[in-house]
Amino acid sequence: MSHSNLQVDAFREQILNAAKNKTPLSIEGGGTKSWYGNPNNYAKLDTRSYSGILEYQPEELVITACAGTPLKEIEAVLKEKNQVLAFEPPHFGENTTFGGAIAAGLAGPGRITVGNFRDFVLGARILDGKGQDLSFGGKVMKNVAGYDVSRLLPGSLGTLSLLLEASVKVLPKPAATATLRCQLSQEKALKTLNEWAGQPLPLSASCWIGSAKGGDGELTFRLAGAAAAVKAAIPLMGSLVNATELNEGVAEDFWNNLREQKISAFGNLGADQTLYRVALPAACGPIAISGANDEIIFEWHGQQRWIKAPGDEATFAAIKAIANYHGGHATRFRQGANVDPSYQRFTLLTEQAHSKALEAVQERLRSAFDPAGVFATKRLP
Repeated sequence: MSHSNLQVDAFREQILNAAKNKTPLSIEGGGTKSWYGNPNNYAKLDTRSYSGILEYQPEELVITACAGTPLKEIEAVLKEKNQVLAFEPPHFGENTTFGGAIAAGLAGPGRITVGNFRDFVLGARILDGKGQDLSFGGKVMKNVAGYDVSRLLPGSLGTLSLLLEASVKVLPKPAATATLRCQLSQEKALKTLNEWAGQPLPLSASCWIGSAKGGDGELTFRLAGAAAAVKAAIPLMGSLVNATELNEGVAEDFWNNLREQKISAFGNLGADQTLYRVALPAACGPIAISGANDEIIFEWHGQQRWIKAPGDEATFAAIKAIANYHGGHATRFRQGANVDPSYQRFTLLTEQAHSKALEAVQERLRSAFDPAGVFATKRLP
C-alpha cells in the first residue's frame, strides 16, 4: 500500500472516530488563515501530511495537487512555465497550503477580471463525513454532468468535507503589464473604473485608498494583456486621469502587498476594531459608515471595500444593513484583540431575503455529505 493510501486511511479513521464520538474536526493546513471564519476549539485534522503535485499539464493549463501541498510550491512550478493562478489567492503566511487556499476561497486583485477561485476548480477528490472516498469533476473545463460538487468547496472553510486533491485551471502570465497611479476622488474613481470596465481596455485590477469624508485619494490601476494593447492603453487611460506609470518593481510590490494586506492602510487595526469586508454591486457609489475610520480601501473597481470600524454587534448590524440595502453583503474579516471572539463573522443567509432558497440547499448538502456533523465546526454558518 502506498504512502498516500495509508494517509487517506488515517484520515478516514479520524473521521469515523469523530462521527462515532460526535466530536467535530476542524480541518487545518498551514494555519495561516486560522483567524478567518468563526472561532472553534475542536480537534484538528492536519492535511499537511498529504502533500505533492500529482500532475501538471502546462499545455492543457491544468495542475492537480494534494491538499497539503504548500501553495508557494505550486506557484514556483507554474512560474517555470510562465503560468499563474490568475485570481491571485492571498497567502497570509509562508505556510499556506493548496487545500487551505481553496477552503478559504479568497482571491486577490485579479479576481475582478478573471473570476473567482471557484471558477477555476475543475475537479476534486474528497472524504465525506461517512469516510467515503469520492471524486467529482475532472481535469477539463467541460467534464461536468449534473451537480458540480467540486465548485462548492472554495469558500466552504472545511465545513462540508475533507478535500484530498484538486485539479485547478491555470493561465499563461500576461504578455505585458503596466501599473499607473493618480489622485482622484472616490466618487470619480468609481465612475471612471466602471466606465473603463465596460470598454475593450486591458484593465486587470484597481485599488483606491483615501478618505471617506471626501477629497482626493490614491487610485492605482493595472493593465495586463497583449503587449500592443497595453502599450496603446497607457497614454489613452493615463491622460484621462492624469496618471503616471509606476516602476515595474514598485508596481509588483504594491499588488503583492495589497493581496497580502500588508500595505499601510490595512495596518493599525485598533484593539476594539474590526476590519470589515463589504461586497457591493458595480454600480454602487460611495457609502457612509457611522463611526468608521476615515481611511477606506476599495478593490475590484469598488466591488470589494475594506472598512475599519468598532467591532461591536451594533456596528456590524448597521454595516450589514447598508450592504444589504445596496444588494451586497458584509463580513467581519479580521478582529481586533479586544473584540468578542464569539461574534458572528459572516452575514447569515437568513438575513438576505434573496438567499432563502440557498439556505435550504446548503442544509441538504451538509446533511448528504456529513450526516453525523463531523465537519460542523460552525466556522462558516
